[in-house]
Amino acid sequence: MRLIKICLLLLLAATCSVQPLLANSTAEPMKRLLVLGDSLTAGHGLAAGETFPEQLERALQQAGHNVTVINAGVSGDTTAGGLARLDWALRDDPQLVIVELGGNDALRGLPPEETFANLDAILERLDTAGVCIILTGMQAPRNLGVDYTTAFNQIYTRLASKHKVSFYPFFLDGVALDPALNQADGIHPNSAGVGVIVDRMLPVLVSVLETVNK
Repeated sequence: MRLIKICLLLLLAATCSVQPLLANSTAEPMKRLLVLGDSLTAGHGLAAGETFPEQLERALQQAGHNVTVINAGVSGDTTAGGLARLDWALRDDPQLVIVELGGNDALRGLPPEETFANLDAILERLDTAGVCIILTGMQAPRNLGVDYTTAFNQIYTRLASKHKVSFYPFFLDGVALDPALNQADGIHPNSAGVGVIVDRMLPVLVSVLETVNK
């Protein structure tokens, strides 16, 4: 009888150790999504768990996607800064990159063609690396004048057309200028505002994720 019990225990242990392996063998392979951005990505003024990359990762996983989202946001970063650290960011070997840059260029009144050239170089580098790309647009403050805002706002549509990348026209869509969705500075979304951004972008991201590694 003792021998039979020992055999049953060994069989149970073997069964428990095999089941996770069988489950993992049918699971969607883990994908790495890098968000290259500024303070809107880094999570200025937000608590842990509230940033765009963290909320996005939870939303994607709840939608059934095995994704880890890497926060490559640096507060105050311009498109030139993003370009300068791009190779370092790509060391995480992502399959998909969201490019969220340009807001600080506009706030500093940098020449739109300079911003275009930096983003153009970023997209070229990402294309060479063979990753899927989602470009998110920004809009210049209206107090910079019609000529500047028109030229700046056209940067992103020009780049999306040139590089044939997935395009989300305005990162802060549905959030900008709404006091209930922004922090006291009126620039950075609060946790609820980030949630709105994630909800609005999610269909685009899910569509792109489904094409990764096919």
